[in-house]
Amino acid sequence: MDMLTLEAFEEASEIVKKVTAETKLIYSSYFSAQCGNRVYLKPENMQVTGAYKVRGSYYKISRMSPEEREKGLITASAGNHAQGVARAAKEYDCKSVIVMPTTTPLIKVNRTKSYGAQVVLYGDVYDEACEYALKLAQQEGYTFIHPFDDETVATGQGTIAMEIIKELPLVEYILVPIGGGGLATGVSTLAKQLNPKIKVIGVEPAGAACLKASIEAGKVVTVPSVNTIADGTAVKTPGEKIFPYLQQNLDDIITVEDDELVVAFLDMVENHKMIVENSGLLTVAALKHLNVKNKKVVSILSGGNMDVITMSTVVQHGLIQRDRIFTISVLLPDKPGALVGVATVIAEEQGNVIKLEHNQFVNTNRNAAVKLTITLEAFGAEHKHRIVDSLQQHGYEVHYEGVSL
Repeated sequence: MDMLTLEAFEEASEIVKKVTAETKLIYSSYFSAQCGNRVYLKPENMQVTGAYKVRGSYYKISRMSPEEREKGLITASAGNHAQGVARAAKEYDCKSVIVMPTTTPLIKVNRTKSYGAQVVLYGDVYDEACEYALKLAQQEGYTFIHPFDDETVATGQGTIAMEIIKELPLVEYILVPIGGGGLATGVSTLAKQLNPKIKVIGVEPAGAACLKASIEAGKVVTVPSVNTIADGTAVKTPGEKIFPYLQQNLDDIITVEDDELVVAFLDMVENHKMIVENSGLLTVAALKHLNVKNKKVVSILSGGNMDVITMSTVVQHGLIQRDRIFTISVLLPDKPGALVGVATVIAEEQGNVIKLEHNQFVNTNRNAAVKLTITLEAFGAEHKHRIVDSLQQHGYEVHYEGVSL
């Protein structure tokens, strides 16, 4: 059977049901209000493996011969495809070896191992890990499963579009994250087959926009480097085999800065109580870049595998960006009651002090001035300015400082 045909997508949709959870669309009143469209979320972060990747992996392995499986399977992945292959290999009781970049979050490494896979850490980015995995496949005779540049894998990923359109037949826009392009290939190809009027928009991190560069060049190109917090989409080169499908079926590509992902994470946690990894948030951050109104839009949340350290860092930076945490300094005389005066003003404005640093050595004459550095929590920009204005009205000279927690 040829892949990326309607027949293949239908077959894949039935097969992947064996290993996938039902991820019903979630209507988001918050994001709808933010962008002026009717926004629905496709929560693939809720899959058992924490991401959509199990779809393509399982479908690919289901179509292999017993001989291919017996050789053992190998792949390279930044984490989500790794878990997909490991889970699928476990279902078929065959060996799996996963080469992951050394920068892969610990949670993804440990979860991959939990499915019985052998994990090898190599390289700083996916492309280096992939090169090493291909080398091991040749040396050991393993069957290599490419995470995205494979028509069968892409067909499995495209089952997401089948589910979206069945549940929301009148969908007008589908936003899909892009790393190497496998998910975008499957989703855009099937969407166009079912309804050519559906607009499929790919979303890449600005620091790893390899497909945008390739589309503009009219051929597959490699970007010199990648630099993004969206580790699952930190890819230098899109897939060669799937590139023609992307050229034909993607309507546009939006690039998103890392700072936008930080804010999107905070919005998702606070408004939907869901953990979505940075790559999975690309389509949420892209909503404000859509130059349309009153359209039915689906944002695919591709995964939710995020380690706690990364999570805490993103939350902290998000709060800073939203002016909900900020640091100021004031100069005041080193006299009894001076500190109480500042604290009273802040308390009256309902500011919450997180951290205080009292520096007596900023001036040779301590009686003239000591420096008080205060890190505060506020409700947002308006509240922050109200606190600062109040301090200034009480005669304090206020300076903004870099936040230090």
